Amino acid sequence: MYKMLGIHLQISCIISFIFSTIIAISWWYSDKILILLHQDPDIAKEAGVFLKFLIPGLFAYGFLQNFLVFLQSQSIVMPLVVCSMVSLVLHIGITYCLVYWTSLGFKGAPLAASISIWISVIMLVVYVFCSKKKFNQIWREGLSFVSFHHIFTNLKLSLPSAAMICLEYWDHEFFVLSAGLMPNSETTTSLIAMSVNTEAVAFMVSYGLSAAASTRVANELGSGNIDKAKHAMVVTLKLCVLLALVVDLALFFGHSAWAGFFSDSTEIIKEFATMMPLLLISFVLDFFQGILSGQGLWMGSICGLACQALGLLLLTLLTKWEKMEDSTKSNRENELLA
Repeated sequence: MYKMLGIHLQISCIISFIFSTIIAISWWYSDKILILLHQDPDIAKEAGVFLKFLIPGLFAYGFLQNFLVFLQSQSIVMPLVVCSMVSLVLHIGITYCLVYWTSLGFKGAPLAASISIWISVIMLVVYVFCSKKKFNQIWREGLSFVSFHHIFTNLKLSLPSAAMICLEYWDHEFFVLSAGLMPNSETTTSLIAMSVNTEAVAFMVSYGLSAAASTRVANELGSGNIDKAKHAMVVTLKLCVLLALVVDLALFFGHSAWAGFFSDSTEIIKEFATMMPLLLISFVLDFFQGILSGQGLWMGSICGLACQALGLLLLTLLTKWEKMEDSTKSNRENELLA
């Protein structure tokens, strides 16, 4: 079992490295790509520099996600929480030092992010190696070239999945590009970036809850506990509504203070306040299905987000859990016979 888990983890890491390499190449030439998309040359140049310093963290991020899913699938949570808290504290300190105490300036921010992600990866790798749990046998028994034989098989699953995630997340990137085409692009781009990052912070709450719920549901389905899986999903939906309301209230009453963390410009803070109604609506829908939105096109994106969230909600409510139970029992019987 652990040998197979090790092989799958290695396959995922190899595929992540391949994708990261492709993305890194596009990031290296991002300034030229942005200019071709009619972005402001000065903004495109600075964005290109920012992404180049972020490339090392891109590879670390791919490895990090694989380790996170691997440990979450085994209901290992507290080590992930500890590693996340440690890396967060270190990230704040490293960012402050590189931005304000060195000549790097804004370049220090992406470099600090890259360093922090690699620190998280190293901590999780050390945990896997040094843990007394059985999965430390993964690298002793599972580290082999067998994983390379299954790359193309896994790509058949990973490519459609990657396309699906990209289509969900790229919309806010297109909003940033659209902002660069508007008059007074510097102010508009800043406003869009603030809005997108605000929603991204809120999205992390629902994303963490979603990851925990997915792991719980998968484990219960694998054990044949269909009722418990259904109950976990219902509880998660209720908690999503509660958390969405809490986030909405916090931003509604503290949006000026929050905007002050991004900029000291009164014009930008004032414009950010006008985005509040759209942001609050997005947050509620975002807690059902994560998808980021942006300014002038925000209303259209909210409509699409609402349709997607409603469709997924209906899909969840109308799922034939009994058929899944029969399928699970059949699979378990086949495994026993094998």
